[in-house]
Amino acid sequence: MATNRIDASQSVHDGKVHILLAASGSVATIKLPLIAKALANHKNVSVRIVVTESAKNFLQGQAEEQPSLEALAKDEHIDGIYFDEDEWSKPWVRGDKILHIELRRWAHVMVVAPLSANSMAKMANGISDNLLTSVIRAWDTTGMIDMRKKHIMIAPAMNTAMWRHPITKKQLKTIAQDWTADDESSVILLKPMEKELACGDTGDGAMMDWKQIVGRVKEHLGLQKADNGDTSEELC
Repeated sequence: MATNRIDASQSVHDGKVHILLAASGSVATIKLPLIAKALANHKNVSVRIVVTESAKNFLQGQAEEQPSLEALAKDEHIDGIYFDEDEWSKPWVRGDKILHIELRRWAHVMVVAPLSANSMAKMANGISDNLLTSVIRAWDTTGMIDMRKKHIMIAPAMNTAMWRHPITKKQLKTIAQDWTADDESSVILLKPMEKELACGDTGDGAMMDWKQIVGRVKEHLGLQKADNGDTSEELC
């Protein structure tokens, strides 16, 4: 598996756009390899991936569309895949790099696709009990620490009843308010779409089509215009 070490200062002048792609526990995690490869194939892009413990369950080589994370890590365009256990892989001593801080420093944008209902709840409440939520909790919303305004793009994915639940609306409103500085939100919402879900229900809550996500990310970063001509919808 890819190295769990990263020193963000070594990549400051590499001339690349750094995309931190993350997946939390949702069936839509099976689209992660497609998103990663589509973004990483761009010559000026560097991609690193964060996967939660729950998300691991969807990428263990069960099918062609669900390759193992080991196989994904071998892709020459993927510069690292990180897990919770990588955060403290050895006893920390003064001077050691802290993974969730280095990943934040390294990233020009963070894309959480999918963002599960559970991870959304953690994000809204500032809970940081794994590597993914620690990066989110440590995000520089003002741009004054990393010296640039950076965004987190979230692509929620959940059952229709979960998406339509009143608490979801409340959590999205909280995220929008808490991640706003100087009247600009650091969070960009990639709204779910309506389709037949993996559980058999039909309705909204399914993660935005992965090709649209790739288009939105490239458009946001100025890599190319999104094919569908849509613009990203910032939370407000």
